[in-house]
Amino acid sequence: MTDTPTNPMNQAMNSTEPLKPNTNGMLRLFVYGTLKRGFWNHDRFCRGVLAVEDALVRGRLFETSSGIPILQVPEEDILAVGTTNPLADVATQARVVARMSNPEPTPDRLPKKGTSAPWAPVYGEILTFDDPETRLLAIDRLEGFHPGGPCLYRRVLVPVRASGTRLPVWLYAMGDRWTGSFKELTGGIWR
Repeated sequence: MTDTPTNPMNQAMNSTEPLKPNTNGMLRLFVYGTLKRGFWNHDRFCRGVLAVEDALVRGRLFETSSGIPILQVPEEDILAVGTTNPLADVATQARVVARMSNPEPTPDRLPKKGTSAPWAPVYGEILTFDDPETRLLAIDRLEGFHPGGPCLYRRVLVPVRASGTRLPVWLYAMGDRWTGSFKELTGGIWR
């Protein structure tokens, strides 16, 4: 018998776990780094993904000296901030989808004009899951997301463009625990 490490980074999705039926709603997550197809955390944390779609978001992409990607998004683009309740976060995402489907503009959520930061497209993938209670908890641990406390990454809901449409999608953006200098990736693509 082998000991299972208690390190949260090793608490990935069980690769032998059967897929769950859609009982809790759909979760859409924009990934731009190690959770993308072909990278080391995709197979560990994204088993059972229902769909993968190329997408882009407005932001600035950086890389740490150890090669970890960090995304900064404009504060005015943030539609909601993640919580410790995955089902509430999926419900928030569904409400924002419904609101964005409404043709009437909502001035409080339109991008503000005249921002001075050089925001640009950042390319990644939208992953769609049907098991948010399991999925978000595991990926939140991986990303160091701790609502109400210091975080490596914040999970935020932002508009993402895919297939010519805008969707509100959760992503992990730069949190308050990063220090030091970072290399900006001006092409908007990590590796």
